[in-house]
Amino acid sequence: MIHRSQWFFHPIFIFIFSIVALAASLALYIYWYMEVSTGLKTIVTKFDLDTAQIFTPQTWVVILVLSILVGIILVGIFIIFIYSQKMVQLYRMQHNFINNFTHELKTPVTSLHLYLETFLKHEFSRDDQMKYLNYMMHDVNRLSENTSRILNLARIESKSYEREFVTANLVDVVEQFYSHNAHLFHDCRISIHNPSGRSFPARINPSLFEMLLMNLLINAIKYNESSPPEVAITFLPRKRDVYICFEDNGIGIDKVDIKKIFRKFYQVGRSDNMTAKGSGIGLYLVQSIAGIHKGKVVAQSEGVGHGSMFTVMLPSIQEKKAQKTHP
Repeated sequence: MIHRSQWFFHPIFIFIFSIVALAASLALYIYWYMEVSTGLKTIVTKFDLDTAQIFTPQTWVVILVLSILVGIILVGIFIIFIYSQKMVQLYRMQHNFINNFTHELKTPVTSLHLYLETFLKHEFSRDDQMKYLNYMMHDVNRLSENTSRILNLARIESKSYEREFVTANLVDVVEQFYSHNAHLFHDCRISIHNPSGRSFPARINPSLFEMLLMNLLINAIKYNESSPPEVAITFLPRKRDVYICFEDNGIGIDKVDIKKIFRKFYQVGRSDNMTAKGSGIGLYLVQSIAGIHKGKVVAQSEGVGHGSMFTVMLPSIQEKKAQKTHP
C-alpha cells in the first residue's frame, strides 16, 4: 500500500506524468508554431512579401518528424515502465521465495537437531528408535529435495548440464524410472498406460528427463490429500508429437493460478493472503527442461478439489527413422 505523503514517487504516477509532460510539450510547440505562423501571415499580407521565402514546406516535415520522434520516445518510456514493473514483481517473488525456502531448510534442521539431542540424553526401545529414525529420514529427504532443486535450477540456468542426448523409447524410460524409484512412492498408486501400444522414440537428455519426471510426481503427491494419492501416466500420440499426461486426484489448481504456476519463484496462495505452498521452482524446472527438449508443459484443472493434469508435449521421432538410428 502506498503512503499518502509519497504517492507522487510511485512508478505509475511518474510514468503517467512523463507521458503527459512529453505530449503537452509537443502540443505547446505545435500551438506556438501555429500562433507564430498566423502572425507571420499577417506581416506578409501587410507588407506584400514573398510567402515562398518565409513558409517553406520543410517546416511541416520537421513537425512530422518531431511527432514521430516523440511517439518513439513514448513507446520507449512505456517499454521501460513495463520492464521495471516486471523486475519489481520478480524481486518480490524472489524475496518471498527466499523467506519460504529459508523456512523449508530451517524446519527439518531444527527437527533433526531435536531428535539427535533426544537420542543423546535418553535410551529408547528398538521400536521407539525406529519411529524416530523414520522421522529423521523424512527430514533428511526433505532437505535433500530442496537442495537438489536449487542445484538443478543453477545448472539449467547456467547451461552447465550435460548436452548428451540419446534416442530412447519414452514409455520404457518412464517405466524404468518408476521401477528404480518405486520406494519413494510406496504410499501412493502410480499407473502407466499406453492405449495405442506404440513406442514413442524421442531425443532426450536422460538426467534432465528424470528430473522432469521426479518433479511432476513429487508435486502430484505433495499437493494431495486423498488416501491414497493416485497418479495416472498416459501416453497419447498426436501427429508428430507425443503427449505424456500426468493426472492426479490431488487438491487441484485454482483457475487464476493455472497460467502462473510455471513462473520462477511463483508460490500458490501468496497472492491472496494464504499460506504459500512449495518453493516456487519445481514447475519452473519442469517447463525449462521441456523447453530444452523442444517441447512444453500445460496444466489443466477444474479447480480446487478436482485434481489436476499436467501434459508434457514432446516431439517424437518417426519409427522408421528411429529404426535406422538404432537397428
